[in-house]
Amino acid sequence: MAVDVARKREELLVLRERILRAANDLAADDEGHGEINSAAGDQHLADHASDLVDLEVDLSLEENAGNVIAEIDDALARIDNGTYGTCAACGAPIPEERLDAVPYATLCLDDKRREEHA
Repeated sequence: MAVDVARKREELLVLRERILRAANDLAADDEGHGEINSAAGDQHLADHASDLVDLEVDLSLEENAGNVIAEIDDALARIDNGTYGTCAACGAPIPEERLDAVPYATLCLDDKRREEHA
C-alpha cells in the first residue's frame, strides 16, 4: 500500500507548527530567568538550584524541538523529491505504521534498531 504523501505532508506541517508554538512558549517563559543570577543572593540556595534545573530542562526541550523541526523539514523535502517513505539505509519501503508513529522517520524499524545498537 502506497503512503498518502499529501496526508503525510499535512500531518508534518501541523506537527511542525505545534512544536514551534511549544518552543516559542518555552522561550517566552524563560525570558524572566535572566534574573536568576542577579537575584541569587535573595533566594535560598535550594530555590536557586531548582530554578537552574528548570531552566536547563527548558533549554534542552527547546534544543530538542529545533532538532525535530529539522527532521520534519527533511521529511517535507523527501516528499518533494519523491523519496519519502523509503529507508535511507536499505532502500526498502518504511511501513505506514512506522510513518504513522514517527512521520519524519528515515529508517525502517530493522535499520533503526541496528543504528541504536551500533
